[in-house]
Amino acid sequence: MSAPPETAATAGRPRSREAHRAIIDATLELLSEVGFSALTVESVAARAGVGKATIYRRWASKLLLVVDAFGELPALEDVDTGSLQGDLETMLGRYIENFNTTPLATVLPSLAGERASSSELDVFDQVLSRRREPLRAAFQRAVARGEVAADLDIALAGDLVVGPIAVRLYFTGARIHPDIVVPMVEMALRGILASPKAASES
Repeated sequence: MSAPPETAATAGRPRSREAHRAIIDATLELLSEVGFSALTVESVAARAGVGKATIYRRWASKLLLVVDAFGELPALEDVDTGSLQGDLETMLGRYIENFNTTPLATVLPSLAGERASSSELDVFDQVLSRRREPLRAAFQRAVARGEVAADLDIALAGDLVVGPIAVRLYFTGARIHPDIVVPMVEMALRGILASPKAASES
């Protein structure tokens, strides 16, 4: 006897979710191992144990698949502690913990390394910009509270705060440990909060 429609549909959904998870995991693994250019839908399908048609039913192209897979990795989380320093320390501390326990540590450098030579990856400029929104929000709250100047270049200030993470990741190869967060934020904020007059007299 065939199962009732509701039962059959319920039985099918877990398999769909499992296939989706397997495809995403395979995509992230292959991005870490071979990079965006060498990654193929065929290789993802083989690693995930599904057919190519299963992937193409969900994603029309490799790029869309990679964007979705990357989107499932942890990003900065918006935190409002009432102070800019508290926001940044909490936000970056959580991010680095996630960074060290997910494929983000290998996938992000892989995509960044190919960004300059692949016009397809232009789309990641928008993706990365959205992922930095909590950082901008923290500075915007600080402006509203009067903690920083109203004419602060928020984009540049954000770069100053997270810059040391990029340096360690791309140039030194050193492990990014949460212990660097407090001194990193403190040193960045000393420069951000310094007045132009104080800077010129130093």
